[in-house]
Amino acid sequence: MSAATTTFYQQELERQVAANGEIYRYLLAIAVAVGALLEVVDSSITNVALPHIQGNLGATASEAAWVVTGYAVANVITMPLAVWFGELFGKKSYFIFSMIGFTVASMICGLAPNLVTLVIARVFQGLFGGGLLAKAQAFLFESFPPEKQGMIQGLFGVCVIVGPIIGPTLGGYLTDNLDWRWIFFINLPIGILATIMCQLFIPKDRKRAPDEKRNFSIDWLGILSLALMLGSLQYVLEKGQDDDWFSSPVILVATIASVVAFFVFLIQELTTENPAVYLGVLKHKSVAIGVMYSFLLGLVLYGMNYVIPTFSQFMLGYTALQAGMLQIPGSMVSAFMFPLVGKLTGKLDARWMVITGTILLSVSSFMLASLTLDAGWDQFLWPSLLRGPAVVLMYLPLTLATVGGIPAKDIGGATAFMSLTRQMGGSVGIALLNTLLVRRADFHRAVLIEKVTPFSSAVTDRLHALSGLWASNGFSPLDAQRHALQMLDGAVQRQALTLSYADISWLVAIALLITLPFVFLLSSGKRASMAGAEMH
Repeated sequence: MSAATTTFYQQELERQVAANGEIYRYLLAIAVAVGALLEVVDSSITNVALPHIQGNLGATASEAAWVVTGYAVANVITMPLAVWFGELFGKKSYFIFSMIGFTVASMICGLAPNLVTLVIARVFQGLFGGGLLAKAQAFLFESFPPEKQGMIQGLFGVCVIVGPIIGPTLGGYLTDNLDWRWIFFINLPIGILATIMCQLFIPKDRKRAPDEKRNFSIDWLGILSLALMLGSLQYVLEKGQDDDWFSSPVILVATIASVVAFFVFLIQELTTENPAVYLGVLKHKSVAIGVMYSFLLGLVLYGMNYVIPTFSQFMLGYTALQAGMLQIPGSMVSAFMFPLVGKLTGKLDARWMVITGTILLSVSSFMLASLTLDAGWDQFLWPSLLRGPAVVLMYLPLTLATVGGIPAKDIGGATAFMSLTRQMGGSVGIALLNTLLVRRADFHRAVLIEKVTPFSSAVTDRLHALSGLWASNGFSPLDAQRHALQMLDGAVQRQALTLSYADISWLVAIALLITLPFVFLLSSGKRASMAGAEMH
């Protein structure tokens, strides 16, 4: 690759590789991948610790939930701006600044004396973390030649796909065995090490001329409208079900604000000379479809990561750690499959690999629809083992099929959009599935209640047996009957919830199959199309 076709970053990287060996390039990859992994793990690690945080800091459940919501809202605001920040401050400077900021914010989270301090620190952690995830993938695309992209994107994929699964498991272990503050303190040594590695191995930024700095305009309206749009939308998705959606004035106002900000943002970015977010990247058909599929991948990945732990904990009585362990087999398969799929990506048509992964993921969801209250390890194991390779086959070829056929100048923007839509897909998935879970449970309960009548011999026999059980423990006949009715009502509610979980699994499986025809609108992802790629 000639100097004329490479960026300053690539020329500087090749000079360092020539002086220090090929290991330099891989140490750079590890440094930025660790930064991305920290961000992804922290998006889910706090979920299982919320009851402990609530009790320790004297907060209500809704107040403690802001520890998760604040991070998510801040995170999605930064992602689409990462390319612009890299241009403004320099890619290396911005990434290291984000890494240091994330690490310091983690320390403040761990030391937080009250909930307000913790939530504010989590907001800053999310703002810095958004830059880590979006820029890490761009670094990897720019740092490796086309023939190695499959393998190196596999390394990044392990972080993105396995991270949300590791989070609850690691969080459960640290919370149960140490203290909830350690879910933040664990970031400190890893963050410091990653910062040092980034300083050592990321090539220096190009120095800007004084007049170039003066002429770099800031799209304040675009930034503010983007922050309002994504922040309001993320809040609606996070809090909508808890606040009964549009019956809440706050949810209604946030929705209106998000819609108005969207139109302001769209007009501003399409008309301004130097937009904060370059929307022109979506004119490429493969990017538009790839972004849609990235949204779907986030919806399924984060959505099923929500469904499986909640079913196992609330319906089967598993601990947070046990619920997290259910997903370990699939994670191990994913980690094993990434190098293999990385070697095949670029040699095989990426579209057929995405189709195979989509079908496997659909089958995995169909299998989960058969879960009952008697489900054991085996009923979770096989869907998990199928989901492992399925996610890899969707994620890795999808990335290269999305950006493989577009101009090099648009690759950075495309990867940022994919990170954003994957994150938003996860938020939409959790909100949608949580709402459907409640609605379908109410429906199934109404249907089941119709069958529970005094004219049913099975019902009367069960009530007599339960009343006798309570009476034998010293309760009066009236109290025994009341407790028996409560137990029967609880059994009906559990069955209704079980059926609603099955409905969700069916819905996800069918939705995946419906999207299959759109895969053919992607590019084939051949490495030849990426030859000579340069990034910004």
